[in-house]
Order: sequence, then structure tokens, then C-alpha cells
Amino acid sequence: MTSASPPRWQAGPLLADPLPMTLRVYQTLTAGVAPLAPLLIRRRLKQGKEEPSRVDERRGVAAHVRPHGPLVWIHGASVGEVLAAAGLIERLRALNLRILLTSGTVTSAEVVAKRFPPDIIHQFIPYDAPRFVERFLDHWQPSLALFIESDLWPNLILASAARRLPMVLINGRMSPRSFPRWQRASATIGTLLGKFDICLAQSQMDAQRFAALGSPNVVTTGNLKMDVDPPPGDPARLERLMAVTRGRPVIVAASTHPGEEEILLDVHRTLAGVFPTLLTVIVPRHPHRGEQVANLVQAAGLQPALRSREQLPTAATAIYVADTMGELGLFYRLAPIVFMGGSLIEHGGQNPIEAVKLGASIVHGPHVANFSEVYRALDEAHGAFMAADVDTLVRRFGHLLSDAPARQASIDAATRVVERLGGALDRTITALEPYLLQLQIEQGAANA
Repeated sequence: MTSASPPRWQAGPLLADPLPMTLRVYQTLTAGVAPLAPLLIRRRLKQGKEEPSRVDERRGVAAHVRPHGPLVWIHGASVGEVLAAAGLIERLRALNLRILLTSGTVTSAEVVAKRFPPDIIHQFIPYDAPRFVERFLDHWQPSLALFIESDLWPNLILASAARRLPMVLINGRMSPRSFPRWQRASATIGTLLGKFDICLAQSQMDAQRFAALGSPNVVTTGNLKMDVDPPPGDPARLERLMAVTRGRPVIVAASTHPGEEEILLDVHRTLAGVFPTLLTVIVPRHPHRGEQVANLVQAAGLQPALRSREQLPTAATAIYVADTMGELGLFYRLAPIVFMGGSLIEHGGQNPIEAVKLGASIVHGPHVANFSEVYRALDEAHGAFMAADVDTLVRRFGHLLSDAPARQASIDAATRVVERLGGALDRTITALEPYLLQLQIEQGAANA
């Protein structure tokens, strides 16, 4: 296909609004450090944070030709945000709109390749230097920009606004930790948020925070992650896992972070005194930590097995380290009890919705600010249980392992909560209807 500019695209002069000093300094600094991008890229390549064949995308160099007609650009920071947009992307595809999906992590790119239709164009978001941003926008010329949650890059937003690109913040979230920090930089965040046509917030509290920080038009639509389909699980692989674990009680610790595995190993050792055949599956948030986690298991006097080495748990395996990409759906289907990681440390907790949808009873730590509304509703309904230390975790797991009716009651309660909190996708589409109608008109004109 040849590159084509949609009718709504207007590349105009920079906006006349004076910028706060912080943003002017930021623009100057990022313009000055752009020549150092190769050094940053080399460092990130060594850390495994870049895809070697795609590093040019970080400088705004496109890997694909822009498709003809209107193009909807969706940006999410990483895996969680990208998956939150899955349902929305399907709705947009049903309207015959082309999608450019950008993200910032190698893991998110792998997820897009595995779980999204092949017609979705994925690019890494460029580094936020003016020349890279302009190169990116010059090539893609999007017709509508949808930013997910709160990954707000100043040059990207200011350059898009200067080109009169309609921008919407969707699934907007402002955490209790971020809000006071942004309040201290109110002129900066107020300027950036003021460039968005509308902010679609996850909750009433998020909406209040965005409004207080300067969003001129805020609507509460709910959390898109509540409407995401559960992750897939390969039936043949699931059957093999079920065969080798049949008769054993199984707990899955999902998306764990450093500092949590040690606690969970202490919990396992204590529980094994009551449930001798217990198998704990640890799924590290970052799979490259698999070897590190296995070393912790061995140091604790327990027998590990690593999925990345294509090992299956044996009768001697106490801890199965599931250090592979894209298999959480498999392990959620395997175990009726799931501990959600990122919650025993001050990370903010991981999303419990997928585990709930696949029939798991949820246990979590006290640090769940990233999904506070969801966890509060689950806890109040006894669909999830909070545990802050080893002793409490042992009691929670022990109760759920030994009392099948209580476990099923918590699963049923959690399912009802998730169903009640759903509907964000429909509300988001409704809020976007004026933009989508215009794009459909342009699509018709482009095809004429």
C-alpha cells in the first residue's frame, strides 16, 4: 500500500499557548541528548530491554508503510495496558479501522505478536526526543490518538497537539502515590492533560484526581481490564500438566517480584508439613528471573523445576518455576488458588481479573493500590483474601486447600464482583462515538 494522509490530519504550526518552564527545559534537554540515543540503545540491548532488529523504531523510524485512510493510534506502556485495549481494538477492527499499536517493552511486543490479529501494526514508542517524535508523527499521521492509563510523554503529547491530532486518555488511572507528586508539578501536568479532548477514567476517584490536575473534560467509564477475555491456555499442555500433578494440591503465585519469592518459599515449607504433596508454581513477573528464583528455591532446601528448560514437575518437585512468556492462562486453569504478586512489596499489586475469570480463589498482600477498587470489592465480598505476612498466608492457603466448599464460595463471590464491575468497554465506545463516526466518514471517502 502507498502512504496516504487522512483528511482530518492538519500539520500546523506549534500551539501558541505558553509552556511552563519545566516543559520548555524538558524540550531543550531532550533535544540535546538525542545524539546520545545510540549509547542508551546499546545499554538497553545488553539489559534485554530492546529488540535488536527493531531499535530504529526508538528513533521514530517506521518499520511499516502507513496504510491508506484513517489510522487509529493506541499507546500503552506495557503488557497490562496493551491487553486492556484488546476488546477495544476488536471493536475498532469491526468498523474497518486500521490500528497502530505502540508500547514500550519487549514483553508487550511479544504479547502483541502472540495474541493480536496480524493486521494490527505494532511499533515501539519512540524515545521522547523532539526529532524522534516528529519523525514518528510525520510518517504515521494518525487520525485519532488513544493513550491508555497514564503513560504521558511530554514531547509526544505536545507535538501531537500542535498538529491538532484529537487525543483521548482512556482507562485513565491516577494512583494515590502519583497524585501528590503531580500536584507539586501542577502547571506541568495541567498543561499536558489540557491537550486531551477528554479523559475516560477508571473510577470516580481517578476522575476526581484528573479533574483536580487540570483535565478539562473527565468521564468515568470504568476499568477496561474488567472486560478483557481470560488468557488462552494450550489444551495439550494443560492436559500434560494436569496428568503429572493429578492428586496434588496446587497453588499458583502469579507475577511475583523480588522479595516475594522468599516469603512464598517460607509459606510452602510450613504448608508442606500439613500438605506433604503440595506443589507451588511460581510465575515470576519477569521470566528472565527464572534462574534466580530457582537458586532461591535450592537455597531454601526445596527441589525446583524450570519450565524454560522444558522440565515438568515430578513427585520430588516442590516448586515449579514457570519462567516462560504467555502461559499464565495455563496455570490459572491448573490451580484453584492463586496468589497475586506485586502485593507483598510496595509495587501496587497485579491484576486479579484474569485469574478470577478462570475460576481461581484469590489471595493477595496489602499493597494493591494499582487495582484498589477491584481488590476492595473482592475482599468485601469474600472473593479474595488479604494476607500481609507468612503466618496469615499460611492460614489463608491452608483454609482454602482444606475446605473445598469455602474455596468454591469465594470463587463464586469473585465471579459476581467481576461481572458487576464490567461494562467499561461499552461505555468507552460510547464516549468515543463522535470520533469514530468521523473516522468512518473519512474511511468511506478514502475508499471512494
